[in-house]
Amino acid sequence: MPQATTQPAGQLEAGRRKKKRDYNAISPFWNALFNVIIGLFTFSCIFPFIYVIVISFTDEQTLALNGFSLFPSKLSTQAYEYIFKSGSELLGSFGVTLLVTVLGTLLSLTLVTTYAYALSRRSFEFRGFFSFLAFFTMLFSGGMVPGYIVMTQFLHLQNTIWALIFPLSMNAFFIIVMRTFFQTTIPEEIIESAKIDGAGEFLTFARIVLPVSLPGIATIGLFSSLGYWNDWFNALLYFNSPKVTPPMQFLLMKIEKNMDFLIQNAQNIGSAVDFAATMPQETVRMAMVVLATTPIVLAYPFFQRYFVQGLTVGSVKG
Repeated sequence: MPQATTQPAGQLEAGRRKKKRDYNAISPFWNALFNVIIGLFTFSCIFPFIYVIVISFTDEQTLALNGFSLFPSKLSTQAYEYIFKSGSELLGSFGVTLLVTVLGTLLSLTLVTTYAYALSRRSFEFRGFFSFLAFFTMLFSGGMVPGYIVMTQFLHLQNTIWALIFPLSMNAFFIIVMRTFFQTTIPEEIIESAKIDGAGEFLTFARIVLPVSLPGIATIGLFSSLGYWNDWFNALLYFNSPKVTPPMQFLLMKIEKNMDFLIQNAQNIGSAVDFAATMPQETVRMAMVVLATTPIVLAYPFFQRYFVQGLTVGSVKG
């Protein structure tokens, strides 16, 4: 008899727990609606790039007759053939861009993480002074002319890849994000325990802090690599020798400028009239966009698993 009265009471308690309402849950209708909205937003972000790829493979004459279409009647690789006519120059520029991106990202991560870690340590005596230096550069910068004079007259880095790396190696916003990441994710007790075990600041930073900071490091690494990959302005400023191989973005811009020059002055250059008439204009521009963005887009999945977590944690307390 006592067993018969105990079991229904336990089932009743389990039923109450099951019926307990989850206030964070949403109804299936709103869940489906939000998924549809997010799906449409995602498609609106991806669709322009798909459209650019299709146009880059469209025949130039078909494009002139029918306009832009997602399903062109005739496909062609003429735009890519025109760009790859530069041959080894394009390959060399791709190598320069890749080298600058890798070296620049490694240098940027080294400078940003060490600077941010020092600012995150409350025991650092000059923390306020160096924080002020970082914040001050966000409000007031030296400008393009002083930067050019420093790079060319004092450091003598003109026509070297370091002129493309150093200007983007430090970023105050990245420092603030990493400082916040260290402060919110690295417990003070871990650093104190490392000190008790005899570890110095550099050993604690390298062996304890960095291994548990991969989301933040990956986020800053992605931002830095995007900045270096898309940079062309520094090459325009500091590269003025024809013997120096420019980065790919700058070379693509130069090809486009040369193409516009030939088209605009075709009437004055007799032999260029026929060439300008057959030159793929719009499709070449789209092919340049594809060539410039595809490598860095392919690299994004390797950072993606760290990206959301690192960006969210690092930006909670700016």
